[in-house]
Amino acid sequence: MALVLIVGLSATVGLADEFDVVDYGIFRSIDPLAQRDEWGTTHQTPHVNSTDFAPRYSWRWTYYFKCREQLLLDPAYVGSLQTALRRLGYYCGPVDGVFTPEVSYAIARLQKNYSMRVTGNLDNPVRRALHMP
Repeated sequence: MALVLIVGLSATVGLADEFDVVDYGIFRSIDPLAQRDEWGTTHQTPHVNSTDFAPRYSWRWTYYFKCREQLLLDPAYVGSLQTALRRLGYYCGPVDGVFTPEVSYAIARLQKNYSMRVTGNLDNPVRRALHMP
């Protein structure tokens, strides 16, 4: 029985090309703030931060309707922002969910490298560059 399941799963995954997103419920993250690339794959580290247990919305699309000030007061969102900046090498501080000047400097460096207008503020182009809602 297990051999049939393994062969069937490998045949299904083998049919997917590089642009298909194979969506099995066990391979997808339930975290709405997990950074996703253009194919929908999540990028999470196995390291657990204190902000991972902060309350968050259950749907990713609800974050698109929040303004910048509301997002910066949400420790779960800022922690996810810090994790995304750390993953790309722009931020080296603690992931504590507090928007500090170091986070603003990291955003400014990201904006400079992506040829955006450098403000150090969280805006929609920065959110799109980090694949965050």
